[in-house]
Amino acid sequence: MIRVILFFVIVGLFALGVAWLADRPGDVAITWQGWRIETSVLFAAAAIAALVVLTTLLWSFARAILRAPHRLSVLLRDRRNRRGQLAVSHGLVAVAAGDARTARRFAQEAERMTPGEPLALLLNAQTAQLSGDRAAAERVFRAMARRSDTKLLGLRGLFIEAQRREDINAARAYAEEAAKHAPALAWAGQAVLEFRCATGDWAGALAALESSRHGGLVEKATAQRQRAVLLTAWAMAEENSERPRALPLALEAVKLAPTLVPAAALAGRLLAEAGQLRKATRVIETAWEASPHPDLAEVYTHLKPGDAAPERLARIRALVERTPGNVEGPLAVARAAIDAHEFNEARRALTPLAITPTQRVAMLMAELEEAEHGDVGRARQWMARAVRAARDPAWTADGYVSDRWLPVSPVSGRLDAFEWKIPVAEIAAGGGPIIEDEKPPIAAEANIDVPPPAPAIESPVADTNAARRRGQLRPGAAKRADAVIPLMHAPDDPGPEFERRHQPRPEPANHGWLARWFR
Repeated sequence: MIRVILFFVIVGLFALGVAWLADRPGDVAITWQGWRIETSVLFAAAAIAALVVLTTLLWSFARAILRAPHRLSVLLRDRRNRRGQLAVSHGLVAVAAGDARTARRFAQEAERMTPGEPLALLLNAQTAQLSGDRAAAERVFRAMARRSDTKLLGLRGLFIEAQRREDINAARAYAEEAAKHAPALAWAGQAVLEFRCATGDWAGALAALESSRHGGLVEKATAQRQRAVLLTAWAMAEENSERPRALPLALEAVKLAPTLVPAAALAGRLLAEAGQLRKATRVIETAWEASPHPDLAEVYTHLKPGDAAPERLARIRALVERTPGNVEGPLAVARAAIDAHEFNEARRALTPLAITPTQRVAMLMAELEEAEHGDVGRARQWMARAVRAARDPAWTADGYVSDRWLPVSPVSGRLDAFEWKIPVAEIAAGGGPIIEDEKPPIAAEANIDVPPPAPAIESPVADTNAARRRGQLRPGAAKRADAVIPLMHAPDDPGPEFERRHQPRPEPANHGWLARWFR
């Protein structure tokens, strides 16, 4: 509407101008080279306007002719770009659909139409990956890594390819380079942190964590907790070689995370050795009140190496009073009471727990029967119950059960993955981790001493044949189940002899000569 009004306004002004000139007649005379031209003002104005229009048209036509080659090249280039972008679009769709042949055809067309374009390079790399041509994919990613605009994408692809061929050193180098160029890159920061943890480079891991925190990749609370974990791992590594250096690291870890059990236990032990008993006591008590743990009870019991067994028992009583009702309290009292030959107190502590005993309770009851009465028969009964008893909490991460705390998961490399909880043994059709008695890939590559996982005592096992008949078990899952289930599956009516012969024996590592004798 505004344009229409503006048009009428301009036409009106032009008409007024023409009328104004028509109402004021006059003559225009031009004399040049013997020629004399006389005309009216209105006609002269119209002639000048026509001359301007004609000149403008001629100049536009001449400029169009002069610029035609350039415009033609731009038109052809735009057409090639559109075809290349369309080929990239169709190629990426084919890659997502898993159609390697179509993806390869569109990748070749995109490379022909738009050579060197980032998306065309990406399509070539993904097509090579889809076709299983790892060498070609790596060549494309290397070409991308040499360009400034696709450097990070190329490093990411090289990192993934290095992981697929299990080249840990190359993968770490690519991650380090990516993190150097882009500190806020999430995958690079996490990979660098995991690699440095796997190789025991705790100082480097702390630097990587700090870089991730400054880049906004890790929240402040999470970074503080992870820093405490790394400091604890560093202190444990320095405990045997550089003991004076381990204490400040452990104290800083306790300051960051007072409830981190491994940090508190290590700091308490080192403080006690340094003669700072009051500070060691305060550290252990703070951690115990938050999360009672047998490691804390062990350190607290032996804060003074020269103390006799009754004195250790009195000390552990004072600690247990801080958390009434927690199961770790009676277990710690029972352990100290057996060592002090206070058998009645040990029995009072264990009796409520012996109604539904766990493995630790049953093992302590066996040791108590042997130490108090010399009753080998009763001790054997408790040992047999320990085999079938429920499991106690243990350090668990990603399905891996360890007899001691580790800063990273040997399975996934995740930092601060271990939790103190009751392990859950899972044997499911086609699902659940199967823990093998060997070093996981990350730990094996970094040569980390990883303890073997604790064996599962009991696991409910479904009837594989019935599940296969009902169609609830896939063929691959049935084969995996067949490989595991026959070792544990019992007949419909097993009887006591079958149970006695087929129950696995308990772990006797921490129960002295009595457990070794029954093994």
